[in-house]
Amino acid sequence: MKKLKQITAMIGVIVLIALYITTFVIALKGGENSGRLLAASIYATVVFPVLLWAYTFIYRLIQKHYGKDNDQPMPEPTEESEKENE
Repeated sequence: MKKLKQITAMIGVIVLIALYITTFVIALKGGENSGRLLAASIYATVVFPVLLWAYTFIYRLIQKHYGKDNDQPMPEPTEESEKENE
């Protein structure tokens, strides 16, 4: 889990740095669509870390419930469970 956290954090840092560089270049370029591109880049700068955190949080919950410490395998979907979900 520690290794996964480190890899996820490194990917997050690389993507955020790329977003910051992209935002800076778009702001300097100042083209026809630069306003929309700048807004999209800033939006991604905020949303990406939140999604990354959410994915790691959900992964931890799944690992805690169905992890190596638990002898139960992940349940296979059945017709009954699909009917319950409807």
